[in-house]
Formats: sequence, C-alpha cells, structure tokens
Amino acid sequence: MDIAISARSLTRRFGNLIAVNQLNLEVPVASIYGFLGPNGCGKSTTIRMLCGLLTPSEGDAVVLGIDVRKDPEALKRKIGYMTQKFSLYGDLTVLENLHFMAEIYELSPKLAHDRVDEQLQRFALTDRTGQLADTLSGGQRQRLALASATLHRPELLFLDEPTSAVDPESRREFWEFLFDMADQGTTILVTTHFMDEAERCHALAILDRGALVADGSPQQLIDDLPATVVEIKSPVAGTRAVRETLLAAPDIYDVAQLGSRLHVLVDLSRSQPTEYVAAVLGNQGLSASLSVVRPNLEDVFVMATRSDSTEVAAA
Repeated sequence: MDIAISARSLTRRFGNLIAVNQLNLEVPVASIYGFLGPNGCGKSTTIRMLCGLLTPSEGDAVVLGIDVRKDPEALKRKIGYMTQKFSLYGDLTVLENLHFMAEIYELSPKLAHDRVDEQLQRFALTDRTGQLADTLSGGQRQRLALASATLHRPELLFLDEPTSAVDPESRREFWEFLFDMADQGTTILVTTHFMDEAERCHALAILDRGALVADGSPQQLIDDLPATVVEIKSPVAGTRAVRETLLAAPDIYDVAQLGSRLHVLVDLSRSQPTEYVAAVLGNQGLSASLSVVRPNLEDVFVMATRSDSTEVAAA
C-alpha cells in the first residue's frame, strides 16, 4: 500500500518540554487518519512538523515522498492546512477570500476562475459570494475554510480540530465532504476531540503526553481493549456512591457515568468480571443490575491515556 506520511522517531522539544516524543507513524494514501488525545498531547505540534512549519528536534518524516527537513517549501505546494480557528479575512467577501487564496497558491487567472467556481458549487456557497466572511454562520465559515484549503487540489489535507465550533448537522455535512475527497484520492489527517468523528476515520493514533499510546483502526482498537466493560444499572440516587466504591477497588481502571448507568473497566485478569464487581459492591451493602457490554472508543481512549499506562497499543 502506498504511504503518504512516514515518520520515524519524530521528536520536538521546546526548551525542556518534550512536546512530541519518538513518534512513529504511517498513513496510507487516500485514507482518513485521525489524531485523538487530550489537550497538550502533541497533536498540533506533530501536524506542524509534518507540514514543514516546524523543524523536528530529532527523527525524520517523509511526506508525499518529500523529506520535511530538506525541502519544506516543495511540500507546502502539495498540501492543504485548515486550522481550528477561522483564519480567513473577515472583512473580505467569500469570493474575495477565494480569489486571494488562488493568488497565494499561484494559480493562473483562468485556472483560478475555474477552481473558484468549482469550489463555490461544491461547498454550497454560490449564494454567498458577496457576503463578508465575518457575517457567515459557523457552518458556512467552515465550508469556506475547507474550500480555500483545497482550492489548489492538494494531495494531502491537514485538519486541526476543524469542527470544534459548529453544530452536529454541520459536522456531519463536513465529514461527507471528507469522504468524497478521500474517495477521489486525497489523504486526510484530522485531529478531533469527538469520539463519533474518531469512529469515522479509517485509522486512529491516540497520543498522550507527546507519545503514541495506541494506533489502529477503530474496530481493531476496540477489539484489542485490555479490559472488560461491565455496565451497571443502578438507581440515580445511588449512582455516585457505587462509582466511588468501585474506583477504590483493585483491578478497576475507570468508572464512567452515563446518566443512571455506569461503565466499569475491569482488568482482563478477572475471569468473572460481573461477579467481581458484584462482590465489591456487596461488601459495601450495595447491589445493582450488571452485564458485560461491548467497549466503545471512549473506553479505548480512557485506557490508552491512563496516567500509569505505558504500553496500551495496537499493532
């Protein structure tokens, strides 16, 4: 399989702070690859190195066949980059922003005209051409930003938390655009905090404190979770007491509350997890309805980013 991004031991330091630590990464061509992780885990720093905007302190990265250390300028002509914050000009119209970006990408006048018309159609902005960017809705600004970032038809698109400020419907529409681009051969690397978005990716990398702690397809990560998930149904009034009791027990990694239900992550060494959880509760005079349920990506994320987790990873 062709590889769009290959990174080996990629590291970035800022003084004594190690923002990215010995990252190894391979992203196949025409795939949507997700970066998931807590704030400050190194996602944005990694993207900036892969874009050629930051020089790695150690390690190497080859992006679209280009060494990011040796020729970052050549790389910039082949990629698109959309940041979390709307970065176009609010006092320019939709059409003016797109034509300005065409000049930045050094498109010829005729090609710029054709591409701008194409993007206006593609991203449903034809009725907004004369509207100032600052007056657009969140979803419209997001579409304009994506139209601008892909105006030159990049082979690789970097998206840094692009849907953090838009409504669910706009997020869903945005992802349809991404799947269309991937089907047409564009490779996409996207950072996100949303588990439902992470599930849409072909593959995921979970970062924590600058290190890669898990990677693989969403399904693979769920299948390889090193814990059993026990769901507890208990009265609302007693849910917090049940949670606190379980968190104090050995071999229980985490307890997440979902309304009146609890998801309990139990070490795989416990061959009878429901009986174990019931015994822990029984010792405190508590009882509840228990069942083993299928893990989800949030369970994977919790396990991978636990403070004492150093080896939770998938091939």
